Amino acid sequence: MMQVTSKYPDARGGGGDMEGTGSNGEDMQMYKVDDARLPLSRIVPIPANQLNLYRIVIILRLIILCFFFQYRVSHPVRDAYGLWLVSVICEIWFALSWLLDQFPKWYPINRETYLDRLALRYDREGEPSQLCPIDIFVSTVDPLKEPPLITANTVLSILAVDYPVDKVSCYVSDDGSAMLTFESLSETAEFARKWVPFCKKHNIEPRAPEFYFQQKIDYLKDKIQPSFVKERRAMKREYEEFKIRINALVAKAQKVPEEGWTMADGTAWPGNNPRDHPGMIQVFLGHSGGLDTDGNELPRLVYVSREKRPGFQHHKKAGAMNALIRVSAVLTNGAYLLNVDCDHYFNSSKALREAMCFMMDPALGRKTCYVQFPQRFDGIDLHDRYANRNIVFFDINMKGLDGIQGPMYVGTGCCFNRQALYGYDPVLTEADLEPNIVVKSCCGGRKKKSKSYMDNTNHSF
Repeated sequence: MMQVTSKYPDARGGGGDMEGTGSNGEDMQMYKVDDARLPLSRIVPIPANQLNLYRIVIILRLIILCFFFQYRVSHPVRDAYGLWLVSVICEIWFALSWLLDQFPKWYPINRETYLDRLALRYDREGEPSQLCPIDIFVSTVDPLKEPPLITANTVLSILAVDYPVDKVSCYVSDDGSAMLTFESLSETAEFARKWVPFCKKHNIEPRAPEFYFQQKIDYLKDKIQPSFVKERRAMKREYEEFKIRINALVAKAQKVPEEGWTMADGTAWPGNNPRDHPGMIQVFLGHSGGLDTDGNELPRLVYVSREKRPGFQHHKKAGAMNALIRVSAVLTNGAYLLNVDCDHYFNSSKALREAMCFMMDPALGRKTCYVQFPQRFDGIDLHDRYANRNIVFFDINMKGLDGIQGPMYVGTGCCFNRQALYGYDPVLTEADLEPNIVVKSCCGGRKKKSKSYMDNTNHSF
């Protein structure tokens, strides 16, 4: 319903520090209590002097179009009446399309979020966090077309987000049932044990290692820990070794054995036939084994490859998303769902908190179905001569749609309210979970065919 901006004003909307004037900081305490009751976001209208000129141009074009069509209709071409009529109809259609395209641009808006108010309300220091759990879905199909290293960077940026770790779960959907994806995700889980504490200790941004180490900026800026340089060099070496291991897996996967892939225990990989295989679920990180090198808990990381059977149209992304919704409902059942493509990493560690400023707002949260994040693109020339950044779409059209109703869902970077998708509050009790048996490993053991793990449909949201 809303588009998130990336501004972090203070609680009053301005800059500067605020100090308590009472001897025991009573004024500061009252200030914090008042701030906790304020809205978590606000609409920032674009100044009229920036829009009026464009609006005047729209009106002038509309007037000129009216005169044009008055002339066209009043002066028919008698010698080619059919062609004249067709051309007039086409011109009216193009004019109507142009007019509909101008409506969203008439009243664009920006939005600001207040992360400090969110923390005061739901995440106070020294108290258990009341932020809602979020299940994050990453979709991938073919690891030879969607490089596993890019997917790994996306997953690492998710695992390192600035959010309570017990409330973050990352589900990776492998719709190609590729053993390469499974093994690269296993390597990613091991590297995350070192990368996540490094990011949180030194406030690294962005938290995708490939793009962090490629930055052409002064990485020592605002870093005051004397050990930072040494730890950064060590982490960069660790990442280079991680890349070597991933690239070795990719090279190995180039030639598929005639009998198909086999696992370490000698059994055949269940996904050798991507069109006919059982569902596979593997929990790489979680409460039972998700600790980093500092002994702190890591977010959950789950590999999912939905069941495929011949004769069913279940090879599209929408069906994979439905399968992830059902699996996550059994394992974690987060109140909110965020889906991203495998090549869309988080460029801000506070992205989830920004979404919660809308979803958990006491006034607007219950009316919000989803929050659509804008996309930003790397590797584009400085002048963007081919318009690959989609600036017009994300910074003009989407903000304009937000001003009249709400931006559309673009397929990635969208945080959904699970209740809005279900149509009711999806709260599961222990009795509801009893019929479901979680798989021991991705391919070992048998399980009951539970509806939560089955998906043969291809619905869209």
